[in-house]
Amino acid sequence: MKNNIMREIKLEKVTLNCGTGTEKDKLEKSFRLLQIISGEKPIKIETKKRIPGFNVRPGLEIGCKVTIRKEKARELLKRLLEGIGNKLKKKQIIPGSFAFGIKEYLQIPGIAYQRDIGMLGLEVCATLIRAGYNVKDRKIKRGKLPQRQRITKEETIKFIEDNFKVEIQ
Repeated sequence: MKNNIMREIKLEKVTLNCGTGTEKDKLEKSFRLLQIISGEKPIKIETKKRIPGFNVRPGLEIGCKVTIRKEKARELLKRLLEGIGNKLKKKQIIPGSFAFGIKEYLQIPGIAYQRDIGMLGLEVCATLIRAGYNVKDRKIKRGKLPQRQRITKEETIKFIEDNFKVEIQ
């Protein structure tokens, strides 16, 4: 029996982010940390709204993130999952993606302590897709994604267990 390639689930991207609040010094440290971990150049996240209680105004840089795709994303995700002991909780998984946090970057294998950065944590989010997902994202002739093409939570769990040898609790 042949497998339907349209039903095959793939890793689309891995997004790493560090939220720092309004501290400039911590933002620069987070920026360097994401650069070291990913090997790519992160972007800084700016606020869109004004929240006076948190001293937040539009255009203020409050964090940074980097997105990794293709084979590099798969290798990085394997290392990051090793950092948390290859264990995820069910509540960290939603249909089509999963996310987890790393309290200190020292937990990641192959990353040494950086004296100028200090101790920082980060959040990791992995997104899964099937072939044909561009139908809902393209600009011209945009269409709805049928229910049978969407990835369920059970399929997400099975993909993680099969490809990354992760234990789901």
